[in-house]
This record gives sequence, C-alpha cells and structure tokens, in this order.
Amino acid sequence: MKRRGFTVPGERETKIGLGLAALGRPGYINLGHDADLGADYRPEAMQERAHRVLDEAWKSGVRYFDCARSYGRSEMFLGEWLRSRSVDGAVVGSKWGYRYTAEWQVEAIAHEIKEHSLSMLERQLDETRTTFGDALALYQIHSATQESGVMENAEVLSRLDALRETGCSIGVSVSGPKQSELIRQAASLEVNGRPLFDSVQATWNLLETSAGDALVEAHTMGLWVIVKEGLANGRLTTRNVDPRFELSKAVMTEIAHPLGAGIDAVALAAVLAQPWVGTVLSGAAGGEQLHSNLKARELFLGPDELSRLRALTESPETYWQRRSQLAWN
Repeated sequence: MKRRGFTVPGERETKIGLGLAALGRPGYINLGHDADLGADYRPEAMQERAHRVLDEAWKSGVRYFDCARSYGRSEMFLGEWLRSRSVDGAVVGSKWGYRYTAEWQVEAIAHEIKEHSLSMLERQLDETRTTFGDALALYQIHSATQESGVMENAEVLSRLDALRETGCSIGVSVSGPKQSELIRQAASLEVNGRPLFDSVQATWNLLETSAGDALVEAHTMGLWVIVKEGLANGRLTTRNVDPRFELSKAVMTEIAHPLGAGIDAVALAAVLAQPWVGTVLSGAAGGEQLHSNLKARELFLGPDELSRLRALTESPETYWQRRSQLAWN
C-alpha cells in the first residue's frame, strides 16, 4: 500500500499504530498516566514496560510505531526493542521540532520546548538517525503552526526535500483549533516542483472533528492520514470523571456494551469508520489498555451508532481549552 512516497504494510497492520508519547517519559497529560506507570520512573523500569507493550503490539499485528525527539527516551526504547527482537516489517515514524526539557521529572516548568529552526532539524535528525539508521521510514515536523513559521522556512523545507530524496518519507503533524489551515497548506505545498509531504498527522476524535474536511482533502490528494489523540488524552475513556462527560459516557457505554467492548474501543472504531483514515494511534501505556484499544479493529458501527456519537462533539475552542487544562502526571 502506498500514499505518495509512504509505503506501509497491509490494511489491518496499519489501521492502529502505537504512539510512544506515554511510554517514553515519566510525565504526560493522559488521564491516569501516573497509575499506568505505578510511580516507577526508573529508566530501566520504563524501558522494560515499553518493551512489554511493544511485544504485545507486535504479536497483535501492529506494525506502525510513532515517537518523537521530545518523548523522553521513546526513540531509545524503540530502537533497543527493534535491535533486540530483530523484527521484520516494522514501520518507524518520528518527529523533530521539540526538545524534551523535563529532565526525567513528572513536574517541570516546561516539559518540551518548540523550535522549528534548520539547526534544530539538523541536530535532531542526526540524533534520530543514530538511533534508527535506515529503519526510519517517516520523519515528521512536530506540531507545525502558523506562529512557528516552519511552513514558510525555505531552508527547512529544502532540507526536508533533500531527505525525501534519500527515500525517507516526510510528514507533518498539526495541533490546535486551526489544524485545517495547516493541513491544507501542507497538502498543496511543493518544493522543487513536487509535493513535499507524504503524510499528515492530526487530532480527530469524537470530541474534536473540525479537521475532518481538510483531512478528507489531504487523503484525496494522496497523503497518508495519521490520527492522534483518538481517545482525547483519556477523556474518551472511563477515566474521565468530569461531570460534564457523564451523558456522553452513558451514550458510549450503551453502544459499547452489546459489542462486548469498552468505550475506548468504540471511540477508536468511530475514527476507523472514517474512510480517509490510514492509521489511528493507540497511546496505550500497558498491555491491558492496548488490547482494549485493539478491539476497535473488530467493531462495526452502523449509521445509528455513528449518528449518536456525532452528538458528542465539542467546539474546537472548547476542546483545546479543556485539553490545555490537563495536568502532567
């Protein structure tokens, strides 16, 4: 299967990928992340946990793995796993543009700092290649925004185009209430007379659907669409005890129960029901979570269920404001 320059395995293997944001560092904004890690933040313990989850993912048919320079030691954990398991067919994606600054602490003044400069690209690309070598299949700009100016930085774009010429696919991830503008810009952006981006990664879930039309357009133009935060950082799971979510949780539970699945699987199945989705990322930090998420591959949501689930949508402004209030834990 190929979208622009990005070659991926078969449909089942890529429908759900594993993102390592919650596995590579002690602090993250997923609800209940502290409980997932059991307060054992020793690097060796976290690497062992990451490897267990990666083993389970691989045995369950997951083939796409997504990390970033700012996800603590995610690249190192994944790289060590790839070398120790000698797996064949893994598709590795990583990102550049943020520095991890929490110094392995759960609480920090800043957990990551964005910098979309050419010097940052060169430095982080060298670090990522040192870890993965030729195994790196997809290299993405991390959370591009209009404010960072990366989409107009001719030096950066030219360097990414040169990297694409070596056979590494190029992608861009976006974030925030203005995702659609960046997605459309990325889909049509050309360098040296040819499209630069092979994939786009964006937030789309039952609460935040505003990027949907732009993602349809990107898919139509040949980009591989990767969906992140399909569970809204845990807000679309039973861990969400916010009273404002109780009605939505009840609706999701009514749909999930007859299907023999959790509401997390229903939320991810709703993402997979979108024909433009190439891969949705599971952010599981444990084997039980992972297997619950993977049940989404087996669920069929009919028009009635999807119609009821569409009623859960928030405005982009509300969604991103509430996301900004999630605590690192």
